[in-house]
Amino acid sequence: MSTEFPSKNGVERVWHVIDAQDLVLGKLASKAAMLLMGKHKACYAPFLDTGDHVIVINAAKVKLTGRKEEQKLYRHFTGYPGGLVEMQARRVRATRPARMVEDAISGMLPKTKLGKQMYRKLKVYAGDRHPHQAQQPVPLTVG
Repeated sequence: MSTEFPSKNGVERVWHVIDAQDLVLGKLASKAAMLLMGKHKACYAPFLDTGDHVIVINAAKVKLTGRKEEQKLYRHFTGYPGGLVEMQARRVRATRPARMVEDAISGMLPKTKLGKQMYRKLKVYAGDRHPHQAQQPVPLTVG
């Protein structure tokens, strides 16, 4: 008897919708990263992308615990000398609310080519609407 091994073509991908309203950012990110990597499936292999697609809606209404709204900093480098830009979480939520969720989830994925491939299956929207109804996404509750 041989062990069945997953192949890239034989993986069935499901679309999941997560409503981020009043969810803690870290718990939401860890659940989404697990779905993107495929760790919830029996055919999981760490060197294959067996994960599902994840749609996150209401990213602007995600919760930060403690004093992270004022103390947490989001940094990026512009490429110019002295071009390090730091923004508080409060300002990031006002300007680009989807970035908070995207950064949290991408930080929990592998830092390899495979991780970038997994990240491409993530769609984050600040509001409660998304254009992926044709894929028949399954609502998912994060508890």
